[in-house]
Amino acid sequence: MVFSSLPFLFVFFPITFLLYFIVPKKAKNILLLITSLIFYAWGEPIYVFLMIFTCLIGYYTALWMEKYPKHNKKILIGTIIFDLAILGFFKYANFLIDNINGIFNLSINALELSLPIGISFYTFQIMSYTIDVFKKEVKAEKNFFYFTTYVSLFPQLIAGPIVRYQTISDELHNREVTLEKFSQGFTRFVIGLGKKVLLANNIGALFNSITASSEITTIMAWLGTFAFGLQIYFDFSAYSDMAIGMGKMLGFSFLENFNYPYIANSVTNFWQRWHMSLSTFFRDYVYIPLGGNRCSKIKHIRNIFVVWGLTGMWHGASWNFIIWGLYFGVLLVIEKFFLKKYLEKIPNVLRIIYTDFLVLISWAIFSFDNFSDLKNWFAKMFGIGTKVSSEQTLYYLKNYAIILVICIIGCTPLFKNLIVKLEQKLKKNKILLTTFDIVCLIVCILILLLSIAYLVNASYNPFLYFRF
Repeated sequence: MVFSSLPFLFVFFPITFLLYFIVPKKAKNILLLITSLIFYAWGEPIYVFLMIFTCLIGYYTALWMEKYPKHNKKILIGTIIFDLAILGFFKYANFLIDNINGIFNLSINALELSLPIGISFYTFQIMSYTIDVFKKEVKAEKNFFYFTTYVSLFPQLIAGPIVRYQTISDELHNREVTLEKFSQGFTRFVIGLGKKVLLANNIGALFNSITASSEITTIMAWLGTFAFGLQIYFDFSAYSDMAIGMGKMLGFSFLENFNYPYIANSVTNFWQRWHMSLSTFFRDYVYIPLGGNRCSKIKHIRNIFVVWGLTGMWHGASWNFIIWGLYFGVLLVIEKFFLKKYLEKIPNVLRIIYTDFLVLISWAIFSFDNFSDLKNWFAKMFGIGTKVSSEQTLYYLKNYAIILVICIIGCTPLFKNLIVKLEQKLKKNKILLTTFDIVCLIVCILILLLSIAYLVNASYNPFLYFRF
């Protein structure tokens, strides 16, 4: 079940929130646990037991580390090996078999396994919890049901953001939902739903149409790559918006996961703005423990490549993801050791163009897991054996011009800044401020109704990050 689906919007969402505000305070976590397990089991009825078992190991590991401090390092290493083994088996077993078959000309049958939804996200959350307990940054959770609620909390279960236990540990035991918080959370959810349904789905249709075309020109290849970059941003950031919004409606404060990455003025800055919970995870649990930048230049470069190799692998069991991660590793090394002093001297708008160009190249790598298709796509992007333009190219540009402009503006904080400034000006006049709030509510309702209308009529409603 995804947030942008009719069963979620008309069945799961209203029933869950209605029950949440009816049950006593002491029963709210148990209700969240039950509804979260139902939410997960809706799409993965078997793998819900795998998640519970993984939670059980993480829960007892933390308790054992506090009970046996002399052996806490061995216990931690054991649980990390267990978590990575589970993740590796389900995510990379068939990838390994395919490569062994290719290298040694064998015909080992692939395992008939489907990837458990959200396994990368909830595994990393459990790992972050056990590591933080080991580092004494948090105390072990004594209540197994509360701990499992933290891991399985449905707003962030299947696609993040990766929520660290220390972020919501207090709220897990004592939280309060006010009308203002609920209103803010609902608004954020609706904005996310609109981004997903009205923007991501429509711009994603452009990418699919271009890749399915029999004659792709150079402009079409760049337009398709641009469309994919917009789709994956609005798709994933929308899901984060909806997760953060629902978290607030339940009394939880999840950290932001995106901060307008396409206005970043360097590749380094891009990764400070894109999927921030994943970047923070690798920074705190891999990069810094390896020595970070407080070591020799050679080790610093090694640390960067280790992190970005793992980042690529995290995204999927395919060589294009590994190449995608290492591509960013190369860019970051070049920026940190060679380009940084030159980038700082050029105008900011040129730095943004430079960053977005390199990011667009990365999305081409990311979007094709077949090397033959990837090679052909790059050939078309750089005008090798293909026409620059055609009538079909002009057709796509004309028909998708409006959605492209809206998406480009949506990648900037323009709308947000205008609303904030207008609200600040109206604060002196309560009547005007009330009118402003009513207008915002009407806009919010319109976005919700348009999104629902689209979902009722549309057959195209993918979610790209399900495969991770």
